[in-house]
Amino acid sequence: MKRVLMIGTGGTIASEMTEEGYAPELTAEKLLGYVPDISGLCRVDCRQLFNLDSTNITPSHWVEIARCVRENYDDYDGFVISHGTDTMAYTAAALSYLIQDSPKPIILTGSQKPIGSETTDSKTNLRDSFICASSDRLAGVMIVFNGKVIMGTRARKTHSKSFQAFSSINYPFIAVLQDGILMQYIDTKPEGGPVFYDRLDTKVGLVKMIPGTNADLISYMLERNDALIIESFGVGGLPGYEGADFYSAIEDAVEKGKTVLVTTQVQHEGSDLTVYHVGHRLKKGLSILEAYDMTTEAAVAKLMWVLGQSKDPKKIRELFYRPVAHDILSTIK
Repeated sequence: MKRVLMIGTGGTIASEMTEEGYAPELTAEKLLGYVPDISGLCRVDCRQLFNLDSTNITPSHWVEIARCVRENYDDYDGFVISHGTDTMAYTAAALSYLIQDSPKPIILTGSQKPIGSETTDSKTNLRDSFICASSDRLAGVMIVFNGKVIMGTRARKTHSKSFQAFSSINYPFIAVLQDGILMQYIDTKPEGGPVFYDRLDTKVGLVKMIPGTNADLISYMLERNDALIIESFGVGGLPGYEGADFYSAIEDAVEKGKTVLVTTQVQHEGSDLTVYHVGHRLKKGLSILEAYDMTTEAAVAKLMWVLGQSKDPKKIRELFYRPVAHDILSTIK
């Protein structure tokens, strides 16, 4: 029988009602008590790292989770991480960079309703996660939720209340589960691995463009961060209206060694800065990065990982465009 380590971090799945609303209270062991048939799937040990609403999860917690997996990696066949849904996609992306090429499954799951609720998705999500963590074919970091298996670098929370909380952005589902049966479509087994990392540069900022944004905001953010992600409109580009010299602000920052990444607010199909004049000048004139089909969650986590490895602009570009866990189309250079 497979051995699986369950790592508890809190979230809605572990919440109970308090005077100030739901708050994480239950440990991983108590969660398992609600789904006793999991003991027939695999042998489970538990480790409670913290018990937080995922709104309070920070990059230091990502490193702690990765360290826990690393320290226990040789003793288990798979891992299940119970986590809040609000920032689960960020954690899944970050773990995909901190734990690369894992031949063992590392599953994140949670729920939209607490496990003690009369109607809850938590028990099914937990059961499905342990099925996946015991699989001989699945590998790497994935989110298992509502019967879907999603690559860790491709997940995004797209529903705030419904049980189908997560979508796979610009990439197919890895597998689906129905009545406890795992149907896998994509092979995720790496050729080598695993490779663990423990350094992140958290000085990565994000600006979401709105009509009329002042270029001073870009300068302000770049002064206080090592890298800035700009969520632009459509396929990508920055405005050139009067009094907003975004080009010069970015040019000055890049000359000072800052990293600038342009992506899109549009959820599907990605960016292409070469299409319109507002993007073409940026692409051809400045040494910036483009996210293409990556999710913003993956772009944030990857830049933190990349800058944690190197501050050399050439190396940053090389590492960012090197595909990790199918985070970016391999044909893009």
